[in-house]
Amino acid sequence: MTVTEQLNSGSMYLICGGIIFVIAVICVIFMIRAWKAGIALGMDKTRMRRAVTSSATFSVLPSVGILLGVLALSGSLGTPWPWLRLSVIGALHYETQVADAAAEQLGVRLGADAMTLPAFSTIALLMSVCIMWGMILSFFFNKRYSARLRRTPKEGKADRGFGDRAMTAMFIGMVSAYVGSYIGAFVSGNGRFTFSGDFTPLIVVAVAALAMAVFTYFSERKGKAWLDNFSIAGSMLIGMLSAVLIG
Repeated sequence: MTVTEQLNSGSMYLICGGIIFVIAVICVIFMIRAWKAGIALGMDKTRMRRAVTSSATFSVLPSVGILLGVLALSGSLGTPWPWLRLSVIGALHYETQVADAAAEQLGVRLGADAMTLPAFSTIALLMSVCIMWGMILSFFFNKRYSARLRRTPKEGKADRGFGDRAMTAMFIGMVSAYVGSYIGAFVSGNGRFTFSGDFTPLIVVAVAALAMAVFTYFSERKGKAWLDNFSIAGSMLIGMLSAVLIG
């Protein structure tokens, strides 16, 4: 049995599929409990249904990109492992970058060279260990952090509170880190900027930002508030489509 056959074996599907099934059951249980809690609090069922619809839309549309990530990694890592990683706790940009970085250090190119069991074990371990710290830190510090998120601004002050400022700072930092890495492809030499990288990421960023601006314009200025539910997912799909067309 080859390495690829082992990575796509029935036992791998059983292990990874079993974990995903347990997570899916937990999600359904929490969804039912949340709905019952909303009714007990006297919340409007129409608004609750709208929240469910918007949440489902926000989850389903970006999953198209996640599916592409699974397909991209399955050629080297098999289907069950990427399926597990991107279904439970992984993120598309994280999993692909860490897997590629780990493979490069092992002298293996994803999608180009034949995968070995030691290389797969190292890549899978690194993908798991590097992302587990969010859960560990949440276990120790989430109670204190949640208390700060719930802290309301003092009366008479325009401060939006720590939660809003923290989320805004985190989002700006994340965008700056990724966009900055692409802008870093511009290298300064002899007082002039030269480009030694690929224009595609920057074009995709610009297209996605323009798509978000269009969604925001129609939802806020033209009274199409329902578009707000599709803005992020739609911008992501339009950005990915532009990458495909450019490539």
